Amino acid sequence: MPSQGIKPAIAPPTLWICEDCDTVYRRRTLARGEVARCVRCDAILARHHSLSVSGMLALVITAMIAFVQANVWPIVTLGLNGQLISTTLWGCIVMMWRDNAQVVSVIASLTLFFFPIIKMALLFWVLLYARRGRRAPGFRQVMVLLYRIGPWTMSEVFVLGSLVAVVKAHMYFDVLPNPGIFAYGVLMLIITAFSSIDVRRLWDLTEEAPA
Repeated sequence: MPSQGIKPAIAPPTLWICEDCDTVYRRRTLARGEVARCVRCDAILARHHSLSVSGMLALVITAMIAFVQANVWPIVTLGLNGQLISTTLWGCIVMMWRDNAQVVSVIASLTLFFFPIIKMALLFWVLLYARRGRRAPGFRQVMVLLYRIGPWTMSEVFVLGSLVAVVKAHMYFDVLPNPGIFAYGVLMLIITAFSSIDVRRLWDLTEEAPA
């Protein structure tokens, strides 16, 4: 009979199941930098991760700070005939809406503002509990939502597009990069770093809270 008050260790899953073709593999420990791929369809099954849950939480908090700065500070200043015009990302979205580009405005607001902030908030929620080895309330629904909105966060695409636009606009205007574009650059680097982390391993690192 097990001793009272001693919590049994979480039994790690023994199988990998390919999400693309449903091929089943026996799980094994990965070496540093190693990536497990499906032999049948070459999809990624798992990656080795050296970053702890606390490290992932710190990365998310840093991304949230960079996101706030990127949306508060102006992105770029355009100068023409002595007149200077600068605006934030949200200001650009509002201008597109007023210029009868509602479809583009809605897509930009979703992919560059709402989806990223929702993703960061959800990651913060689950990682905050995962530090103690527990699953946050609504863990299953949050993990499914993170999987759904993952492809729709396009801050890195916006940064690359902005750099191209700045280079081309320099032919016609005096272009001065503002702190907002640099904050988005930092955010892009953080998102790129986080994209290599498989948050699905939180299923293995956490357990349901006791009833």
